[in-house]
Amino acid sequence: MLVKKLINYSVTTLAMSVIGSLSMIILLSQHVNAADLTVNISDVEQGKGHVLVALFAGKENYNDGKSVKATKVKAENKKESVVFKDLVDGEYAVKMYQDENDNDELDSNMMGIPKEGYGFSNNVGMFGTPKYKEAKFIVRDNTIIEVDLF
Repeated sequence: MLVKKLINYSVTTLAMSVIGSLSMIILLSQHVNAADLTVNISDVEQGKGHVLVALFAGKENYNDGKSVKATKVKAENKKESVVFKDLVDGEYAVKMYQDENDNDELDSNMMGIPKEGYGFSNNVGMFGTPKYKEAKFIVRDNTIIEVDLF
C-alpha cells in the first residue's frame, strides 16, 4: 500500500514538474515585439528653446492628454529627431510644440493662435488639434515618421 502511494505520488510530482517546465518554456519562447519609433521633425526654429514631443497610445489617452512617453530635444538644427524605444506594436499618435522661450507652454496671441511651432503625426492639425483618427499611425517593428512644425 505504501509503495503504491509512493509510486502515485512520484508520478503526480513528475507530471506536475513536466507541465510546469513546459509552461515556462512556452512563456519564455513567446516574443513580445519591442519596437523603436523615430520621429523626424522639420521646420524647427534653429537655436530657440526645445521641441517637446508627447506620444499617445490609443484614442482615450490622446483625448485625455495622457502621454505614455514624452521627451524633448534642444532646437539646435532646422531638423531634429527623437526616438521612443521599446514600444509595443500598436496604434499611436504624436503631439509636439517648440517651446522657443523655454517657459513650458505653447504661447499664443490674443486670438489664441500659437506663436510657437507645433505639429501632429501625419502632419494634420494646422488649424487646431486634430481628431485621433486623423493623427493615428501604426508602430510595427522599427517605425519612422516625419512631422513638420506649423
